[in-house]
Amino acid sequence: MLLPFACTLGPKSNEKERTLKSFKSFMGCICTKQQLQYDDPAVLAAETCFKEAEIAALQELFRKLSSALKDDGFISKEEFQLGLFRNSKNQSLFADRIFQLFDSKHDGVIEFGEFVRSLSVFHPEAPQSDKAVFAFKLYDIWETGFIERDEVKALILALLDESELLLSDDLVEAIIDKTFEDVDSKGDGKIDQEEWKEFVTRNPSLLKNMTIPYLKLATVLSP
Repeated sequence: MLLPFACTLGPKSNEKERTLKSFKSFMGCICTKQQLQYDDPAVLAAETCFKEAEIAALQELFRKLSSALKDDGFISKEEFQLGLFRNSKNQSLFADRIFQLFDSKHDGVIEFGEFVRSLSVFHPEAPQSDKAVFAFKLYDIWETGFIERDEVKALILALLDESELLLSDDLVEAIIDKTFEDVDSKGDGKIDQEEWKEFVTRNPSLLKNMTIPYLKLATVLSP
């Protein structure tokens, strides 16, 4: 019994192989051109807070991060965690959420363009409104468009765990109650983007961690 691909063997196989190779070469050229255009420093500089020289420095950082475990031109989740914690096995709710936000295409890896555009929000010159939106998305774990009590509790417990701190259940619930008392102005048990924006406007220090001063020089991070 012949295998399904047996028909490719014979005199015509070389012609088919050449055609296939030509097609792959053609598609490779298209993909390369699209990638070069997507990652063009001038384009990225126009879309972000970085200058072209800073993007060049970020490109070197990206190259090191993306080759930490596998040199494939993408930052995997494990490589991302390795860059943050020096350990690819560490589990972190915050690291997971930041990775998900950087991975705007939701394909499980971070491309250079995604890396630069996402990192731009942490630039000292990035608008506070952009920082507020990113922070809201970070805390909106279930991606419902609202920050709910369960999400706030999960974030608090994750922070305590990563800090190796212990708080009683009653104290955790008290923190959640106080948070919603301060932020949930509509009193519907969830925080929407409008309420969040008003809250961070009154308390700008909440976005302090959304700025990495040395990003202005694009030289602070290293894998």
